[in-house]
Amino acid sequence: MAGGPVTEEQVMEALGTVFDPELGMSIVDLGLVYDVAVEGGSVGVTMTLTAPGCPIHDVMAGWVRAAVAALPGVERVEVQLTFEPPWTPDRIRRA
Repeated sequence: MAGGPVTEEQVMEALGTVFDPELGMSIVDLGLVYDVAVEGGSVGVTMTLTAPGCPIHDVMAGWVRAAVAALPGVERVEVQLTFEPPWTPDRIRRA
């Protein structure tokens, strides 16, 4: 693994570069990332979108995978999309 094992902090920094194009904020700032699990070169990200019908539903997981996979030491990225707890505009105001 070049550069040593990846850390959760590095993953969160990478996720901070993934923006929701409609809201112009990162998925981290929006509070859409619920869990990051790092085990060796494997990274798991659990996140939500606004709703199952969200227009970026089909592409967001790919954006997340690409951002995290660019980190040295990452060999595999799994993204799980969930819609529980439901996202609401109040979640942004608290972030």
